[in-house]
Amino acid sequence: MSKKSADRQNPKGPKPDQARLSSGSSTQKPMKRVPRKGDKTGQKPLGEPISEAMRLNRFLAVAGVASRRKADEIIAEGFVTVNGELVREMGTLVQPGDIVVMNGKTLTPQHYRYILLNKPENTITTVEDDRGRKTVLDLVALPENNEIRIYPVGRLDRDTVGALLLTNDGELANRLMHPRYQIEKYYLVEADKSVKPSTLETFKEGIMLEEGLAKMDDADYVALPDRTKIGVKLHEGKNRQIRRMFEAAGHEVKYLERVRYAGLTTEGLRRGKWRNLTPSEVRQIRRSVKLR
Repeated sequence: MSKKSADRQNPKGPKPDQARLSSGSSTQKPMKRVPRKGDKTGQKPLGEPISEAMRLNRFLAVAGVASRRKADEIIAEGFVTVNGELVREMGTLVQPGDIVVMNGKTLTPQHYRYILLNKPENTITTVEDDRGRKTVLDLVALPENNEIRIYPVGRLDRDTVGALLLTNDGELANRLMHPRYQIEKYYLVEADKSVKPSTLETFKEGIMLEEGLAKMDDADYVALPDRTKIGVKLHEGKNRQIRRMFEAAGHEVKYLERVRYAGLTTEGLRRGKWRNLTPSEVRQIRRSVKLR
């Protein structure tokens, strides 16, 4: 995106509660929010060290290595030993006190952490950047950072702001990103010029991008008569999908904010700040992908 003047003039951007979606441009309904409940200051990290036998793939997931499915691949490829013995059987049970090593590193079960970040612009959604640019992990300082590694779930462009989940729960992250679970994402878009109603219909019908047809679940004006601010609902996750769809329709995106992800909003959370999810939020987001 070449033009950033709007971001400089209004660094916080439009408020999330301005974003609206409806089935048609004639009726304007506000995007629904999921209010934060329970402890507003944070949560006690979930997950406990191993106290009973568990399958090896689950142990790797609890250790923050990968989802169980990916852990199966790691085990089958011969990267894991248990008590000094190479293990390739996915059903192997790990007992309390067993020493599990992957690629020469002893693994220790971790407490699960679930963090919501209000991502600012000019920040890379990755764990580290070889070009030295600021990453989302630079904004989240955990006391146990050397022991627990968290990862962003999905990706937001460098200049896209808003709700971003970070966790070391590999199985949850894998399911949230899997298209089967249809995780809903809501965005607030500010275009460089007025967007026609016919263009909004085209967005919902689909636009052909390089990798195939891309659709928006819904797209509507935030508040008429202004036709430059659009609320968008997606469950797809193609690379830079919203920006590319607007570009294909002859528009430049001046501002893009994710106002809601998997039921989580940044309401009350300043740009660049983060918080732990509450226990009720963790239960809600895990239930959404059929995890207990």
